[in-house]
Amino acid sequence: MKGNAWASKIGFILAAAGSAIGLGAIWKFPYTTGTNGGGAFLLLFLIFTILLGLPVLIAEFLIGRTSGQTALRAFSALGHKKWSFVGLLGMVACFLLLSFYSVIGGWVLIYTGLAITGKVSGLETEGLGELFATISGSPFYAILGQLIFLGLTLAIVMRGVQSGIEKMSKIMMPLLFVCFIILVGRSLTLDGAMEGVRFFLQPDFSALSGTSVLAALGQAFFSLSLGVSAMLTYASYMKERGQINRSAGYIVSLNILVSLLAGFAIFPAVFAAGLDPAEGPSLLFIVLPTVFDQIQFGVFFLTLFFLLFAFASITSSIAMLEVVVSALTDSKTDPGAKQKQKIALIVTLLVALLGIPSALSFGMLGDVKWLDKTFFDWADYTVSNILMPIGALLMSIFAGFRLDRALVAHELETSPFMKKMVPLWRFSVCYLSPVAILVIMLWPLISKIM
Repeated sequence: MKGNAWASKIGFILAAAGSAIGLGAIWKFPYTTGTNGGGAFLLLFLIFTILLGLPVLIAEFLIGRTSGQTALRAFSALGHKKWSFVGLLGMVACFLLLSFYSVIGGWVLIYTGLAITGKVSGLETEGLGELFATISGSPFYAILGQLIFLGLTLAIVMRGVQSGIEKMSKIMMPLLFVCFIILVGRSLTLDGAMEGVRFFLQPDFSALSGTSVLAALGQAFFSLSLGVSAMLTYASYMKERGQINRSAGYIVSLNILVSLLAGFAIFPAVFAAGLDPAEGPSLLFIVLPTVFDQIQFGVFFLTLFFLLFAFASITSSIAMLEVVVSALTDSKTDPGAKQKQKIALIVTLLVALLGIPSALSFGMLGDVKWLDKTFFDWADYTVSNILMPIGALLMSIFAGFRLDRALVAHELETSPFMKKMVPLWRFSVCYLSPVAILVIMLWPLISKIM
């Protein structure tokens, strides 16, 4: 894909938003919020996203846009070869992230097929729980779904930027919002829905712990695909200057909006159905069918939602695969389409192999744990709470201290207002973001010492 460029600004925004708005906002945010106390976690997530996530997103965009290079070459192109390990770290994070992300993506594809055939509709909560246990716990379904998901991701990456993901994003992302709004409208009218709204919006700080704070930071980075060079790679395809500020603002706003819609769709329905908001990863697959089953033409809307959910998931996985493939492809020598396809295929196969233990973590390997975490849990924890924050920390420091100030001014000072905002951005990426990331990452150790 290297050498391609976005055909339009809206295409880039929707594609980058699609990278961010996937399982992070729609699947992980609701259950992570549910397991960490609701409203207080939401408040932390919003603060971290705006004060830390947005500036770091701009920092990643700056590195990608000003270098015009892939994750491994961006820092060298900017005259800082020693910083290339940051791009390598992003590659590793994307590789590991895609290995367990594809497991959930596989579940989404299987549920899409079941929704189309009407086999999800009409089931009670208990029946839906059993269905999820069967799909997630069966080695056959788990691995098959993962392989199909990775295969679709591979096929789209091979098509390129404009003819693949950009065209699809312009149609499917708006439809996702429409479907979500319909779902929220129905969910809020259920009996007992307001209890779920209170849980989601009313902060209960007694429910927070050091782990919850760390999870909120990890979620802010996870939901924006920060620290793994995905946004850096996408920004390297920008054709014109002046896109960074607005694009970053739109993407963060869309991500927050989808996260809020997911919460308003899920938690009122959870409490109306008498379910546990701390149920975990299965929450989306049990609650959504229950809600749609009470809507007129529910089978149609459930099918539409899972189709769009599958697309949103794939747009994120495309960015992860693209980071690794583009970094391994030598843009200077231009290896050609066949070589790029070969690299993409090899990477996908390796990701699939690495993801098998995560795919089996809800069944055959469910009892195989270390420090009370399964393979899936450790992969998730390592990426969300270690690699992403470290990557974001290093990119912040680089953009704030090492990136040429003339380049920063050229890209960000596009108006008198933005010229005044650049010092605030620099303060965040130089001091606020690094300090906050370090404190929160070290909090588990600090809490034990204290």
